[in-house]
Order: sequence, then C-alpha cells, then structure tokens
Amino acid sequence: MKLVRKDLEKDNAGQVTLIPEEPEDMWHTYNLLQVGDSLRASTIRKVQTESATGSVGSNRIRTTLTLCVEAIDFDSQACQLRVKGTNIQENEYVKMGAYHTIELEPNRQFTLAKKQWDSVVLERIEQACDPAWSADVAAVVMQEGLAHVCLVTPSMTLTRAKVEVNIPRKRKGNCSQHDRALERFYEQVVQAIQRHINFEVVKCVLVASPGFVREQFCDYMFQQAVKTDNKLLLENRSKFLQVHSSSGHKYALKEAICDPAVASRLSDTKAAGEVKALDDFYKMLQHEPDRAFYGIKHVEKANEAMAIDTLLISDELFRHQDVATRARYVKLVDSVRENMGTVRIFSSLHVSGEQLGQLTGVAAILRFPVAELSDQEDESSSEED
Repeated sequence: MKLVRKDLEKDNAGQVTLIPEEPEDMWHTYNLLQVGDSLRASTIRKVQTESATGSVGSNRIRTTLTLCVEAIDFDSQACQLRVKGTNIQENEYVKMGAYHTIELEPNRQFTLAKKQWDSVVLERIEQACDPAWSADVAAVVMQEGLAHVCLVTPSMTLTRAKVEVNIPRKRKGNCSQHDRALERFYEQVVQAIQRHINFEVVKCVLVASPGFVREQFCDYMFQQAVKTDNKLLLENRSKFLQVHSSSGHKYALKEAICDPAVASRLSDTKAAGEVKALDDFYKMLQHEPDRAFYGIKHVEKANEAMAIDTLLISDELFRHQDVATRARYVKLVDSVRENMGTVRIFSSLHVSGEQLGQLTGVAAILRFPVAELSDQEDESSSEED
C-alpha cells in the first residue's frame, strides 16, 4: 500500500489518500472502510446520451465520484472490494443522492474521509504501508490424495490451490494402481507450487503432513526437478521445510507453524507471533485458568485491574456496524497499551484468527491471577436466583 497524502485535524477528523498495490491491500482497505465514511475514487458509470436526431444510446464513462458508504462487500478469494453508497458531491453524470457501486482495484488511487480516525485504523495504515509486511511464507498442507497450497501473509491465509486425487488402496501383490495415482497426485501438487508460489518473495515453504507423505513428496519433487533440470525448484531447495501436521486440511496449518523449528525460522513474521500468542493463551487456560480470560466483560474487568499482559483481539470486532460497540473495543486496545500491555490484532482470515473468533474474538493473558471476577459473577448469579 502506498500512502499518497494524510490530512488529519487535531480532533482526528480528516482524510487519507492511498494506492493499493497488492491483492492483500484490498483486505486492509476493507478493514479501513466503515458505513458513513466518505469514499472518493474513479469509477465507470453507464450514461445515456441523446443525439441531435433524437436517438438514445448509452456510453460507459470513467468519472470520479464521492460516495457516502452504505455497504461494503469483500471477496476474500478474488481479493475484490465493492463499495455501495450515495453520491454526495456534484457530478455531471450522476445526480446527488443517486446510488452507485465503486469497485476498488489495485493500483487505483482512492481518498477516504472519516469524522474520527481511531488508533486501530491508523495503525493498520502504518502496517499496510510498511514494505516489511508482505507474504513471505508459503505452505503445502497434505495427506495422501489431498493437498492445500497456501500463502501465509501477515493478514491472512490464502488458499491458492486445492489438489484432490482418488488414491486406490494397496493390494497384495499389486501396488501399481496405488503408485500411479500417488505419482499423479504429487505431480499436480508440484505444478500448483510452481504456479502459485513466487520464490522471489517467499522466504520459506512449509511442507506439512502426517506420516511420511511429506518426505516421499519432497523426494519425488526434487528427483523430477533433477530429471527435467527445473532450475526454479533446485535453486530454492533450501527454502523447503518439512514439518508434521495431523492432516492435509487447511486448519492443520496452525500445528505446522507451532513447530519450534518452524517458529525459529518464521520468527520475524506476524503469523507466527499470532499462533504463539494463541498457543500461550490455551496453555494458560489449562494450567492457570485465573490468568486466562475471554469474552469482552471478563477482559474489561481484568483491564480495570491493570492485569492484562497480552490482549488477543480479532480485527472482525473493529468492523462492527455499531459505532459505540466499535469504540468500546478501540478503547480497550488503547487502555491495555497505556498499561504497558501487548496487543495482538488477529486477522479473521488467518486460521488462528478463526480460532480466536470461536472464543468471542477477544481474550487476554494476565500478569497475575484475578480470581475475584469469577467469584463475583457466581455470587451475583446466586443472588438473582
């Protein structure tokens, strides 16, 4: 993402002009937009024209519109963003108050104005415009007959290819059908890797599977690379890292990133930090439940006691339509930081973010036990009874 201009007033009202440069920037833009914002961007509008003879025709004309945002639709697979709203600025082709949908695209500038830019939104702009935050991890999660080729960016896990091949069982004295099907499966996975992984950007490719599938696959891939003199794979052989996972499904990627060998290799990526924080939370919940809270009420009470060491919060909560609810989560983030706590904002498009979403989207690891909270709730509930 490229920041062109930033004009903010003392009360944090103002506008920001940005140019999304990569598909992932569309996800950042989706998180910046809120209903009620003002969006100015170039768009195509169908305009009816009447000739001197009275015949009516229609032309597609590119024009710049300013909309008051009413609905936002994001397609995570195609990384496309559509914003619907009403026109709020005079335009020769579009009447004031007329509805229009703008499709935001990479490499096309837009200006976003808000009445209030909060700390979470401003932090996202900083991260999006920082070139260090790019997709530098790829992963192949596989089992016999099923593989997912994914890109792990700082903000989301993108499934780039899913390979499914029916593998017949081995039969006594006849393994040829099984072996042929397995070879066909491996070949399709190799093709998917070459098609979807940019080795100029990616620092590491995790190959995760149960059993010996990953070893057999990597042996096959590099033997074929030698036979066909595939320089792309041979030159990047050192980037492949084999790790264990329980299955070939996308959710098993979390286990792979948790592996200590992988964590040290990925220590500079946000995805690894998120997974470790969530793992630490689950361990704390198991061994010291008075130091692991989740749910907004519990976490706010822990924050009032200045007990929060690490706050885990999903970016989905900051897209809440209700301004007061959104402000509540922003206030919590700001307060934890003021009290010298660490805040980790999870992407709802990451596997770890999906898991945090199942825990209400907000959780906290505490510096010290806060047992009184659960006791107070028990007392109040018994009084109500």
